[in-house]
Amino acid sequence: MASNVKYHGPAELPDTLPVFPLTGALLLPRGSLPLNIFEPRYLAMIDDALRGARLIGMIQPDETAPGALYSVGCVGRITQFQETGDGRYLIGLTGIARFRVLEELTVMTPYRQCRVSCDDFRVDFEPNAGADVDRDALLKTLAEYLRANRIEADWAGIREAPIEALVNGLSMMSPYGPKEKQALLEAADLKSRAELLIAVTEFALAEQGENGEKPLQ
Repeated sequence: MASNVKYHGPAELPDTLPVFPLTGALLLPRGSLPLNIFEPRYLAMIDDALRGARLIGMIQPDETAPGALYSVGCVGRITQFQETGDGRYLIGLTGIARFRVLEELTVMTPYRQCRVSCDDFRVDFEPNAGADVDRDALLKTLAEYLRANRIEADWAGIREAPIEALVNGLSMMSPYGPKEKQALLEAADLKSRAELLIAVTEFALAEQGENGEKPLQ
């Protein structure tokens, strides 16, 4: 999914966002996230977003405190939209940039809204920033994981994928838990995210080797 609108810096994004708290959901800059929207409050959120800038904030609930959110999420632009005929929306989000929550607002809308800032994540507006990734190490670890879990993959497509799409795509699709997903989101740049993804996968493989179980959440 590609956006027709290009954003060049934090000043081009709003400082207030509707937020969609969803455990285990990871959206990264220029990544694509499909969502099935069915709760009335989030249907209302999508309706309102479509009437405006088509932007929402994906963020994970912080499970250590009831009702709390993690401090970092990612702005997504609605780039696909479909009504299902049974009251649901199927949407696709394209990641723009990460944001930091400054405060949650008291609002009349059924969905939550936050005052946010993208100032700490200017790197997200530069495609492939920090792209000196050890591609061979990443692919080696991926191959080991797929082999251990008997998963087939399109290796031709994987090898040809641009490094940013590869690292962010693998991070978003990874089967790890909320804490690991949040760490991948908050990684400083692409290289750091790739290194973290390798480390988490190697740890999962080691655990799997010890207990013979598939490493899931």
